[in-house]
Amino acid sequence: MTTESEPKPKEWTAKLAKAFSSPTIYAPTLAYECVGAREYSSYILYGLVVLTPYMLKRLLGFGWLTYIIVTALLALPIGALSLLLFSWVWPQPTDQTCALPNQALETYMTILDKELKAKYHGMSKIPMEVFFESYFDGDIDLAGDALTMFEQRYDWATFEITWRQAKFFLFQWIPELLWHSKKQDETQVRDHYDRGDDFYAAFLGDRMVYTSGLVGKLGERETLEQLQDNKLRDVCERMQMCPGDRHLDIGCGWGTLAAYAAKHYGTESVGVTLGRNQTAFGNARAAEWGVGDSAKILCMDYRDIPRRPRYKRITCLEMAEHVGVRKFQEFLLQVRDMLEDDGLFYLQIAGLRGAWQCEDFVWGLFMAKYVFPGADASCPLNWVVGQLETAGFEVRTSETIGIHYSVTIGRWYENWMKNKDQITKTYGKRWFRIWEIFLAWSVIIARQGSSTCYQILAHKNRNGFDRSRLITKPMGAQ
Repeated sequence: MTTESEPKPKEWTAKLAKAFSSPTIYAPTLAYECVGAREYSSYILYGLVVLTPYMLKRLLGFGWLTYIIVTALLALPIGALSLLLFSWVWPQPTDQTCALPNQALETYMTILDKELKAKYHGMSKIPMEVFFESYFDGDIDLAGDALTMFEQRYDWATFEITWRQAKFFLFQWIPELLWHSKKQDETQVRDHYDRGDDFYAAFLGDRMVYTSGLVGKLGERETLEQLQDNKLRDVCERMQMCPGDRHLDIGCGWGTLAAYAAKHYGTESVGVTLGRNQTAFGNARAAEWGVGDSAKILCMDYRDIPRRPRYKRITCLEMAEHVGVRKFQEFLLQVRDMLEDDGLFYLQIAGLRGAWQCEDFVWGLFMAKYVFPGADASCPLNWVVGQLETAGFEVRTSETIGIHYSVTIGRWYENWMKNKDQITKTYGKRWFRIWEIFLAWSVIIARQGSSTCYQILAHKNRNGFDRSRLITKPMGAQ
């Protein structure tokens, strides 16, 4: 209940949108909350993880050592199932700052499948997973623009985790997390990135950079190319790149950063990727930019990178997620071994918020299935920092750039929609629709903090490292 001095729900929505208004940022039109970590009791989870195996112990009569093993094996499935049930039964949070439009489902979509239409119509809501699977299969058409529709998603969708998603999590996501062999990584990367350069150019544009750009001028509507140039320059400046520096870019994509550093900062850059198409594109670009001798793109697994001679600068932009949780420490130890004692390591990595909402998991499972398979090392910042410190790094700076990512993905979405006819003709309606939903939804996901991106500058934690050269002026200092 609101008082005269408090904004009413619809008024608040308008005020919120105005507060976010910017020529460059995609403003929220419905900042509605979803249930999540605040409502999900960790104590109940811990109790289930401990007591369920204990009940099996009492029932089957096995010993304490077996109990410990069973508890370790069942912890993740029990956690997943408890989250599944929680997402079904818990009501929406009551501390909302805006009201839903309460429009009929038909306002947002046209359901073509008769059985589906009989179940979801009028004021009923459709589970998000059911929606996007049906949309990809051609059983649903959108009534308007996907991004506009997703801004209103709480009015037409629910975010329970479905049995189909639970099955994917238990029988595909977990095995991939536990394995992460070279063959698995190679298959996933090449199936994804060797689809065709024209597919990615349709949204990445001329720079062919598949990572977050940076907003430089909030009061202007910067182009995608400006956003990516801002980021490329920022990385090189943070890394204090100088002529002759040996620079390694792990997971270099189409090689733009390696070529940029060689061209503008005089580095001897090596980029590494598993993508065959990316390798060919990157070497061609380096030659086109006149740095074919100082920027080389190699097609190989990161585990096979020669460790000597060492590198003065090592960058890794949104590839480490694909290393996997199980291999992450091993990867960081390899990076440390390849880095000179006075060198710098730049890690840009997509991550998740610790105080999650149910939507975060539904989106994450969608991404794991359709967009970035095997990228299971997207974790909260404290986990990433802990891994770096355990591997012997000192974290110098950390930036959270989710809002920059939202802007970047928004530009990707606009490009994708402009190239709809071309993509549909070459790759079919299904592939177009998967990326349409991925990009539209991710504009919002990155903006609201469900998934974000961290820029981390680190160096070896050694007494002899000259930390003074990384000192920056305090904000506002003359």
